[in-house]
Amino acid sequence: MEQIDDARKHLRHTFEGLADKRAILRAPELRALFDGIREIAPEKRGEYGQAVNALKQEVQGWVDESEQLSESDDVTPIDITAPMDINGSMPQFLPASQGSQHPLTTEMNDICDIYQRMGFVVEESREIDDDYHMFGSLNFPEDHPARDDYDTFMTEEGLIAPAHTSTMQNRVLKKYADNLKNGEPIAVVVPDRVFRNEDLDATHEHTFYQIEGVYVNKGVNVGNLIATLSSFMNEYFGQELKTKLQPFYFPFTEPSFEFAIERPDVLKKDDSEEQKWLELLGCGMIHPNVLREAGIDPEVYTGFAWGNGIERMVMMKHGIEDVRHFESANLKFLRQFR
Repeated sequence: MEQIDDARKHLRHTFEGLADKRAILRAPELRALFDGIREIAPEKRGEYGQAVNALKQEVQGWVDESEQLSESDDVTPIDITAPMDINGSMPQFLPASQGSQHPLTTEMNDICDIYQRMGFVVEESREIDDDYHMFGSLNFPEDHPARDDYDTFMTEEGLIAPAHTSTMQNRVLKKYADNLKNGEPIAVVVPDRVFRNEDLDATHEHTFYQIEGVYVNKGVNVGNLIATLSSFMNEYFGQELKTKLQPFYFPFTEPSFEFAIERPDVLKKDDSEEQKWLELLGCGMIHPNVLREAGIDPEVYTGFAWGNGIERMVMMKHGIEDVRHFESANLKFLRQFR
């Protein structure tokens, strides 16, 4: 069962970075698998349920093993960091402090949890891909500037470091196509790392995180798109926010929009109209060519997609002024989020 195998890999990766190992038992990925049992066809439900329970027992085993190792380890931990400047003297004892999750990890988990509660499945992206999934399946013209290696990192073999998580769109449409046959929607979000040939400054990084969302069913329209994104924003920022769309262009959506929200309270500056709105993400109705490429009939089904940078969301929520803080390893910055 591919979904359970993917969840196991993600859970193991998350578990390795946790200070509180028991927190993995409350992971949203694990909860989503149990919630998804009712979505499985009756004849496969028993097998699926057994596999999910087996995974939970395996995760519990990780926790038990970790606790046993902690209890049996009598060696005093050594703090290998050196909290001093180059001209300072080495203190006799370096104070040890307990680590914590990186703020981006915490916020990505929260973002995925909101979408899972809205009925979306979480899939991982890739950190190397091919031209077809990056461009061809998404209706990019052959001469589109994004295909230029001045903008996108490419290997000599023609492989690509994904510049957007949309590189997974064709895959998830195909993977969950049977949902449509069973009268259920395709509802997937894909958070992961992406790469662009950018000059570094306070608002740009060459490596950052993005989340892609895809929803397809019969009768889906722009109103559904607005309602989905508005519901997420309200939950994430913890307040009711006005939203607006303005026309834009993306090869893989038609019509395409830029989605803006009114400035949350934490970022309020003044009451002027130019300070009221924040352009946040690109979105639109999935282009018929993209649906057709994935084997979905655009005459029967419609859908919407969106994508946004996660760092920007976190910066807005917490009032962070420089994106470079996230990769700086600056303990003064990171300890604010413990």
